[in-house]
Amino acid sequence: MEQDFYKTVSGAAVGLYKEKGSKFIAKVFHAETEEEIKMLISSVKKEYHDARHHCFAYRINPEKEQFRSSDDGEPSGTAGKPILNQLLSFELFNVLVVVVRYFGGTKLGVSGLINAYKSATRDALNHSTIVTRFITRELNLSFPYPLMNNVMRIVKEEKLEITAQLFELSCVLRIKVKKNDLKRVGFRLGKIRGLRVKELENS
Repeated sequence: MEQDFYKTVSGAAVGLYKEKGSKFIAKVFHAETEEEIKMLISSVKKEYHDARHHCFAYRINPEKEQFRSSDDGEPSGTAGKPILNQLLSFELFNVLVVVVRYFGGTKLGVSGLINAYKSATRDALNHSTIVTRFITRELNLSFPYPLMNNVMRIVKEEKLEITAQLFELSCVLRIKVKKNDLKRVGFRLGKIRGLRVKELENS
């Protein structure tokens, strides 16, 4: 059975590393889309507009992994990659880390930069709240009101999350199901005559 959960961060966190006058401020964010990531990077650049570098890495979509890193003017491979490697080391998805550097006047060299970006990121991740999330599918259930008790019994027994509901003569219920539970839950729901089940895309 495929793994249907992943680790991510809840909320934001900050880390700090100082070396030879240079200051590296790492900011961690939960982010799920590239659009969200662009907005967050832009906001960090505005907040630290006087910094020399705004390097970053992100890793999103635990089912179809997407990742990217940027050195933002630092020597190739000295900033973005060490940040990304920390996301891999912590096994995190849907996370963006931006490390802002204020130059202190003394060059750190390739190994010094790699260590600085790695250390700032690690400090921020150690200050983060790391949580486990499940990969889910969303189902749309349509049924006449008399079937309400039968449907709700399964929802309760399977501990399913309700994301939307409309209870009238014709009822509509949207539920989230863990990916690995989908077959079992679908089988149970399929035994209720008169219930229509549709899996929603991009759930």
